[in-house]
Amino acid sequence: MESTEEQRLAQLVFGNRWGALATADRNRPLASYVAYVADVDGDGFMIHVSRLARHTANLLANPQASLTISEADSGEGDPQTLARVTLQGSVTEIARDSAAYGASQAAYIKALPDAQQLFGFADFILFRFTIEQVRFVAGFGKSFTLSSKTLQRLRGDYEITS
Repeated sequence: MESTEEQRLAQLVFGNRWGALATADRNRPLASYVAYVADVDGDGFMIHVSRLARHTANLLANPQASLTISEADSGEGDPQTLARVTLQGSVTEIARDSAAYGASQAAYIKALPDAQQLFGFADFILFRFTIEQVRFVAGFGKSFTLSSKTLQRLRGDYEITS
C-alpha cells in the first residue's frame, strides 16, 4: 500500500467518529450506526451503547463484530470509488469498577463531549473493540487486507500530522 493510501485510511478511520456496527442478531446480521473513539491504548476503539439497543444485546451474547466507515457520498461520480474500511474484531466490556474505566471514559468524553451525560445512565455500557483484521478499499479495484498493527502505526502517524 502506498503512503497516499495509508494517509487516506488513517484520515478515514481516525478523522471520523461514526460507523456502521454489524452484530449477529440470533444468527442474522444486524447493522446499526454507533459513535466510536480510539481507545487509550491505541490498539482498538471504544463504543458506548445502551443495553436497550438490540446491537448491545447482540454484543453481550456474541462479542464478534465489525465496524464499517466510509467516505461521505457527495452524490456525484461513481460511489464505488469512495474509500471505505471494515474493521473486524470483538468487544469486551470495560467494567465501571475497573481501573481502566476512568481513563477510557475521559478519553471518550474528550473526543465526544456531548456523550458526557450518557455516562450517567445506568443502562449504558462502554465496550473496547479489539481489531483483528482491517479490510480497506481505497477505491474501485484497490483493496487491502491489513493487520491491526498497521492501523496502530497509522494512528501514531495520523496523530503526529493532524
